[in-house]
Amino acid sequence: MTTLTPTLELACDLIRRPSVTPVDEGCQELMMRRLADIGFNVEPMRIEEVDNFWATHGHSKTGPVLCFAGHTDVVPTGPVQAWQHQPFDALIDEQGMLCGRGAADMKGSLASMIVAVERFIADHPQHKGGIAFLITSDEEGPAHHGTKAVVERLMDRGERMDWCIVGEPSSTSKVGDVVKNGRRGSLGCTLTVNGVQGHVAYPHLAKNPIHLAAPALAELAAEHWDDGNDFFPPTSFQISNVNSGTGATNVIPGELRTIFNFRFSTESTVEGLQQRVREILDKHELDYHLEWALSGLPFLTEPGALLDAVSDSVRSVTGQETRASTSGGTSDGRFIATMGAQVVELGPVNATIHQVNERVLASDLDLLTEIYYQTLVNLLT
Repeated sequence: MTTLTPTLELACDLIRRPSVTPVDEGCQELMMRRLADIGFNVEPMRIEEVDNFWATHGHSKTGPVLCFAGHTDVVPTGPVQAWQHQPFDALIDEQGMLCGRGAADMKGSLASMIVAVERFIADHPQHKGGIAFLITSDEEGPAHHGTKAVVERLMDRGERMDWCIVGEPSSTSKVGDVVKNGRRGSLGCTLTVNGVQGHVAYPHLAKNPIHLAAPALAELAAEHWDDGNDFFPPTSFQISNVNSGTGATNVIPGELRTIFNFRFSTESTVEGLQQRVREILDKHELDYHLEWALSGLPFLTEPGALLDAVSDSVRSVTGQETRASTSGGTSDGRFIATMGAQVVELGPVNATIHQVNERVLASDLDLLTEIYYQTLVNLLT
């Protein structure tokens, strides 16, 4: 039977709270109480239906400030009957895996952060600079009233942040083998192409928007947008949905709706991508409308103090080297980076995130606690 370390005890307590977005179910209250007990100034920030909090310790006004960021919300369980164990039971199985929704994404990281900071402050009560926590319950959902809104408030009042570790599950095979030092931007769009509805037997009296749009969509899919750079792969364009027609087999549709997305590097801009799309559509003389949705701009933390501190910590704790990567989707790091902070994502193995039977090796969370602790030592002592 696996002995419950302080990190595992807290992780289990958090997992047993069914905090499906945007419900927090007391996770933040538990975290805030633990932080207040070690001298943090804790500020709850409920914005609309979303619970958030900002907590600081030490000389956070004069810096340097290291912030731990993350989310207490989890995605829905999916079919409960498909789980080997109940999704919110938080148990450790015979293979030493901590099982439960949020074990990897990201209540395990939250527990590791809290325990690492508790130990660090006990060992270094006069540490230099400040330590902060930025926690939300709306990362897996719309993300309008979570980290994004908190960051806007913090910037308005001149709060400082130099470095930030987001607890997203970054690791691939072993804890600490990958650290995310940036993310691509995400630009989505709904394209509506207008035609003229009619009978399939009388095509000369109609304009088929599927036929009209197909060459333009093929050109967009084949377009080379940029070459990427040393940190980012080339920008990608993907069509995710195409919808047209009335359902009848004998009606030429009057409209075609297509949804597509750019995952773009720092080599491209939002304005540049939008302009190039319009040029291609105009070349094909389409009657169209574009509805853009920017989910986040790309951000990058180049080698420097934070990456060095994290890499040294991973090496000293695990004996392995870490690899910096910008792969994957977006995260709340895109909002935090607007504060001018260096941002990395470092958490457990991501093999089962959002899946049925989400799990993480229990001992990895203790390793992660130690990595966070050593990073605090490297940066704030």
